[in-house]
Order: sequence, then C-alpha cells, then structure tokens
Amino acid sequence: MEAHPPVASPVVDEGRRGKARSKKLKGKSEGVSLLAFSLFALALVTLSGCTLFAPREEVQLKQATVEELTALLSEREAAIETMKGLFSAKVRGGAIPIASRVEGSLYYRRPNAMRLRGFTPVGAELFEFVQADNQFRLRLPTMGRVLSGNPSDMSEMGKLARPFQLSVWAMGGVLGTGKITKDETVVLVEEGDHYRLDVFGPSPDGTPRVHRQLWFERQALHVVREDRLTESGAMEATIQYEDFRTIGEPKAASSDGDRPLQRPFKIFLEDGRGQGSVQVTFHEMTPNLSLTATDLAQASLR
Repeated sequence: MEAHPPVASPVVDEGRRGKARSKKLKGKSEGVSLLAFSLFALALVTLSGCTLFAPREEVQLKQATVEELTALLSEREAAIETMKGLFSAKVRGGAIPIASRVEGSLYYRRPNAMRLRGFTPVGAELFEFVQADNQFRLRLPTMGRVLSGNPSDMSEMGKLARPFQLSVWAMGGVLGTGKITKDETVVLVEEGDHYRLDVFGPSPDGTPRVHRQLWFERQALHVVREDRLTESGAMEATIQYEDFRTIGEPKAASSDGDRPLQRPFKIFLEDGRGQGSVQVTFHEMTPNLSLTATDLAQASLR
C-alpha cells in the first residue's frame, strides 16, 4: 500500500488566504480610522485654539505722575478720621520681647493719637502703648513698669523702644499716615509693574537724603511695600502690605467719590537690623467711628 504525501486542499488554502487578506484589510482599516481620528482631533484643536491656548489678557497698568501719587497719599490720609481694629501678630526673633503671639486692638484718631493694646491668646494683658501729640506712655502689666516720654526720643524704653517704633511704622500703612510732608521732596522711578517713590528728607549736614521708599502696584496704586532707611542709607526696616479690602460705609469712601476706601489686612515687617520680624493680620477694621478720650486712654497723658 503506497503512502502519498498530504495534498493541500484548495478550499482550505483559499480560506486561509481569505483570512490573511481579511486581517490585513482590518489592520489597514484600523490604521486609517486612527489616522482619520487624529487628523479630526488636530483640526478641532486648531479651530478651537483661540479658546484652549488663547493668550491671557494683558493687565492694563495705570499711568501716574509724581504729583498724582503724592496727592493720592494725602487723600488716603484724609479719608481716615478715626479707626478701630482687631488684629493678631506673630513675632519671630525677639522683635517684641514679651510674647511670640499677640492678640491686639488698635484705636486711632487723626492726626497722631494712637492706642495699641496687646493680649495673650487667653486674654491676659501684655502691654498698652498710647501716643498723642508729643507724648507716649507704655504700660507693661506683666513687668510692673510704666514708661513715658517723647516719641522722637524713646531711649527711656531701652530694648522695648525698637519694637514699638516698628509697630508705629507698620500701622502707618493701615492708617494712611505716610503722606509726603512739607519738608520732604520726592522722585518717581518706574520699575515695570510698580512705581517707586523715593522720599528725601533733611539730614544733619543739610543735604537731603532718601529716608523712605514707597512701592505702588500699578493696578489700584496701593502702596505694597515701604522701606525705611537710616541717614547712612542702611536698611532700617522693610514693610510689605497685602490683602487689600474695602472697609467702611460708602460715605467713608475717599474724597473724590470714585475709589472705595481700601486698606491692607496683612502686614509683614522685617527689621533691617536683623532683630526679627512681625506678621500682623487684621480681623476687623472700622473707620470713622466716634471715639472718646477713654477709648484712646489720653486722660493720663495730659
């Protein structure tokens, strides 16, 4: 009996070739579909590119002259007759050698009457600082001490003079007391999206020197930074102002009636002598309320 090699069936071979062609066609079809989908997606992205990749609208920077910025500082100072506020302060590096965290209250009456009180988080009184005209008084219940004198000479306060001087400067940005005085001159410098106002004041040798620098952001023209300099030009303190909010009723708005009355609720102060830093966060600010001599604790200064 002869053995014959297997013979390929035409039907089977044709079926296999059909399947192979089917797989090729299917693969080609899937590739075409993927390519078509990619082109379609690319077309959608291209057409909607103005939405997906539209450049951000450029911020319009305000233009201002030195006269306009000087007038704006005076306007903001005049807008506050009185102020009552509540704040928290975080102290680092021993800038205030009383506590590292202070809860405080502020009372102010234009032009220079101020009362600052500080408490521990549980309500124990730490200090009371009162300033009016040419007198100040610092009461320290925890130390059993009361100090007084002239604000221009706080040497009697010793190590305590520095932190309270810094505190008065920091509050100036809230109260608007940093206006340009008659014996000061200014120079305006444009720094990109900020204006810098260099404030020159008299010096012992009679030569005007820069003793303050104010930075205005150029959208609302808020003062966002202030540098205090010594007579030699060294850094005395850097104060930054953030989180500006509208305060008071509409009648408390600034005199031109267009701009709302806004003040910074966060203040960051860095001592230029390296003695520490203070961060002040206001919780409440109420402008132009009636304040009594008792509120300002001025009776004992007379």
